Amino acid sequence: MSSSLFFFLLLFSSPTGAAFFFALAPAPPAAHLRFEEAPEFTNGDICQSTSAGVGRASACDPSYVHIAMTLDSHYLRGSIAAVYSILKHASCPDALFFHFIAPAGGDDELPGLLGSIVRSVFPTLRFEVYTFREELVSGLISSSVRQALENPLNYARVYVADLLDPCVHRVVYLDSDVVVVDDVRLLWDDAAARLASAAAVVAAPEYCHANFTRYFTSAFWAEGGARVFAGRRRRPCYFNTGVMVMDLRRWRAGGYRRRIERWMEVQRERRIYELGSCRPSCWCWPGRWRVWITGGISTASAATTSPENAGGSTPVPSA
Repeated sequence: MSSSLFFFLLLFSSPTGAAFFFALAPAPPAAHLRFEEAPEFTNGDICQSTSAGVGRASACDPSYVHIAMTLDSHYLRGSIAAVYSILKHASCPDALFFHFIAPAGGDDELPGLLGSIVRSVFPTLRFEVYTFREELVSGLISSSVRQALENPLNYARVYVADLLDPCVHRVVYLDSDVVVVDDVRLLWDDAAARLASAAAVVAAPEYCHANFTRYFTSAFWAEGGARVFAGRRRRPCYFNTGVMVMDLRRWRAGGYRRRIERWMEVQRERRIYELGSCRPSCWCWPGRWRVWITGGISTASAATTSPENAGGSTPVPSA
């Protein structure tokens, strides 16, 4: 890749000791980008054999680590860097299967174009490109403090369980500005055990040092928002949806796509928060968390709050 690519990085650590970086990597449209072919990354001696070939036909191999990301022309450079970092540090790169979600584009050819660019950089990569119809969510998006957060593709993570084959039971979702500097299988295996033991839907980074008075609108507080936080024994927290391990079976069974859409409708109708785009997801798991003692990642249990049972007229945020 070009040496002119620079990242502004923020580090956090997972419970396994694996380190992950967030990177801001804006890029010109895909048609103007050129990438060199990446070196081939091969499995170590400890790796199991996997299905031969590439593409959707082999996606159901139970030995795969599934990774979902978005692809678009403006952040393609970041996505390529993310994939490269994952492959470079993977002990068994042949056991990785990537699921790329791309916008339809004006002529429906963009997903194919983006997929061909990925294939040119990583010829042996196992992946599938899924077309995301932005009209699914465009009518639910509210104005935000940053225009990038109003991009419909930013909400594609909510539809991952609908897009991927039902045979895919778990997936690591990563934003396209994440660079991984350790073996992603460590996160995959650790999350699998902890999701199972907690009967949880999502494992994700938890942040418990936010000033929530700045996150919610005056209307939220005027309607009694303070009682949401009253009597809680631990600090209110939220989780970052840019790095998630999702149990797709529980997600589908619990109808979480629709629950999140409902919170987006509440926000559009009443505007109860100001910052960020994680809130609708956080509100589906308000306060029933199992914190991994070693830090970094938390699991969100299957307990949920809906706008209808949030208590009075004020929705309940994650805490």
